[in-house]
Amino acid sequence: MRPAACHWTDHASRLDRLSMGNDRAGYAFEELVAEIGACMTCASLGLVPDFSQRAAYVETWLKALKGDNRFIFKAASEAQKAADYLQGRKSEESKVAA
Repeated sequence: MRPAACHWTDHASRLDRLSMGNDRAGYAFEELVAEIGACMTCASLGLVPDFSQRAAYVETWLKALKGDNRFIFKAASEAQKAADYLQGRKSEESKVAA
């Protein structure tokens, strides 16, 4: 599974992460969400994620992590939402809103 599938969920008609920032930090956040989401989806499907192209993003993530000690938790939360969305599961929060 590629992170691009998790990027697909960021559109306003899906999980609406596009509104979370258009700067470098927002880009790093979205990349981390996609990477974690892809790993979560792979794990739930019994697949092994491909980490071969991930090194290019690590420096940007580290900068963002140093600037915000909650960054990883925010990204992991959004990644779980993306993984659930891709697998057809909706959170209780989105069920209530619907």
